[in-house]
Amino acid sequence: MVIPTQELTSLSSSGTTCIGLQEWLDASLVQPASEESLNSKSSNNSTRLCPIYPGEGKHDSDRETAIGRIPVVSKNGTPLMPCRPAKARKLIAQGKAIKKRNKIGIFYLHLQFDPHIPVTQPLAIGVDPGTKYEGFSIVGTGDTVVNIMSEAITWVKRKVEQRRNARKARRKRNTRRRKNKKNRIANQRRLPPSTRARWDVKLRIIKQLCTIIPIQNVVVEDIQAVTKKRHHKRWNTNFSPLEVGKWYFYSELQKLKLNVILAQGNETQQLRQHFGLHKKKSKSQPIFETHCVDAWVLAAATTRAKFPTTISIYYITPLQFHRRQLHRFQFAKGGIKRRYGGTLSLGLKKGTLVTHKTLGLCYIGGNLKNRLSLHCLKTGKRLTQNAKKEDCTILTRISLRTQFLSPLHSEYS
Repeated sequence: MVIPTQELTSLSSSGTTCIGLQEWLDASLVQPASEESLNSKSSNNSTRLCPIYPGEGKHDSDRETAIGRIPVVSKNGTPLMPCRPAKARKLIAQGKAIKKRNKIGIFYLHLQFDPHIPVTQPLAIGVDPGTKYEGFSIVGTGDTVVNIMSEAITWVKRKVEQRRNARKARRKRNTRRRKNKKNRIANQRRLPPSTRARWDVKLRIIKQLCTIIPIQNVVVEDIQAVTKKRHHKRWNTNFSPLEVGKWYFYSELQKLKLNVILAQGNETQQLRQHFGLHKKKSKSQPIFETHCVDAWVLAAATTRAKFPTTISIYYITPLQFHRRQLHRFQFAKGGIKRRYGGTLSLGLKKGTLVTHKTLGLCYIGGNLKNRLSLHCLKTGKRLTQNAKKEDCTILTRISLRTQFLSPLHSEYS
C-alpha cells in the first residue's frame, strides 16, 4: 500500500522552490485584457445556482467565460479535448453530439462519430486536500476546464461508533445468540474507515473526471503529518492516519497511470502571489477563492497557464446513506418495527438519478409502501414521497450531489 517517495515527482528539488519556479516568477505574467485583478471582479458578485445547458438560452461573452470549457468524449468513449460552449451548441444543433452527465453530475458531450486523428494537449488537475472542504481544478496550457469544490466526509467515525454500541447492546441481551467471534482486524495494518472514506471520495471524483477529460498529471498539495518516535502515542494516533491515507491516495492514483506531482504548502503560497490571486479565510464559502484557487495554481504551475479563464465552480456534496438497522434504538408504537435504512428502494439503488414527469431532474431517496421519495439535486430537500416508479426515467446512479455556481447576476434563460 505504501509507495516510496522516489516514484513520485516533486515540484521541489531542494524542498523550498519548484523546478524553474524562480526564473518563472521573475518573468512577466500576461494579465487579462481588463488589467484588473480577477478577484476584485468576482468578490463583489454573489454566487448563485446556474444550470448548464449549452444548447439553450441566450449567449454572450460573459456567459461563455462563466461556463468555461465543455468536456467531450468520442463515440467509443475516448476522452477528447474540451470545447467552447459555442462549439458545443453547434455540435448539438447539427446532431453530431448528445448531452450527458457523468456519475458526479458534470455535463459533457458524447459525439456520434470518432475523430480520425484525435489530438490532446497536456492537462493537469490540482488537488487541495482539506479537513472539511477540498478543491479540484483542471487546467490546460491556456484555458481552465473545470473547478470543483467538494465537501469532505466527516460522519463515518460517528457512524462506526454508533454501530459498535448497537452491537454491544445486542450482545448483552439475555437472548439466544451465537458466540461472538474473535476480533479479526486487531493488530493489523489497515486504513481507519473514516480515513479511507475521506480519500476514496477524492479518488472517485478524479476517476470520473478521467473518463471525460484526458488528464495526464495530478498535482497534490502534500500533507505533512510526521509521526514521532517513543512516547508519543497520542500524537501518533491523531496524525498517523493522515500519513497512511495520503500514501494510499498516491498509490491508487498511480494505478490509474497518472503522473503524481507533490507540492509543499509554501510553494502554493508563492504561486498564489505570482499569479496575483488571493485566498479567502472563510473556508466554507462556495466560491473560487476558498479552495479552488490553490488547486488552480498547482495545476497552472505544471501547464504554464497565465490566469484563470473561469471562476465558476461545481459544488459537490456526498450523499449520506444509512445502514439497515436490525433493531431500532427507539421502540415503535405498538411494538411494530418499521423499515429503516438500506440501499434499495423498490428495487432501485438509492441515489439513482432520474427524470420525473413533473419534477424534472432529481434522485431517489427512500420509499413508503409502493411510492418513491424523490429529492432535489441542488439542495437535497425532499420533493415528494408519492412518486410512482413508472413515472421516473432512470439516467444513472450517483453518490455525489452536484450544483453549478456562477458569479453572474443575470439569470440564464
